Amino acid sequence: MNHADYRLLDSQLRALLGDESDALAATSNFVALLYNALDDVNWLGIYVRRGDELVLGPFQGKTACVRIKLGDGVCGTAAATLATQRVDDVHAFPGHIVCDADSRSEIVVPLLVNRQLIGVLDIDSPSLARFDATDQRGIEALCDTFCSLQETRSGFI
Repeated sequence: MNHADYRLLDSQLRALLGDESDALAATSNFVALLYNALDDVNWLGIYVRRGDELVLGPFQGKTACVRIKLGDGVCGTAAATLATQRVDDVHAFPGHIVCDADSRSEIVVPLLVNRQLIGVLDIDSPSLARFDATDQRGIEALCDTFCSLQETRSGFI
């Protein structure tokens, strides 16, 4: 499997979002950048925390589930535990929420700004075990960059 050049993506992300003051525009471009850079991905998006649930934000791919309770499915588990969930086979994940039956593996990274959960980045693939430890580290680093840039913006989407 070819790994994305996560260092290059980080540089592109900083250049793309560095001066952007609008959180929605920045988030939309973050999602588009990753979706177009990562191979073998069929859905990529942000779910935003709203109280005790996650609400669909900017995404690329087919239509998706709009609301997910904290603790439910892969996204809700990542949000509730504040830990990345890397799932090789989503159909074997207890309580998996099927939004796209073509998705076989998934990685979900919690997004923290000022140590507060603002949402999660969710990436799906039609291939089993698409994401490995290198991808996890790279995607987590990109999320850290995104969140550090979000700290300079007022509010979140």
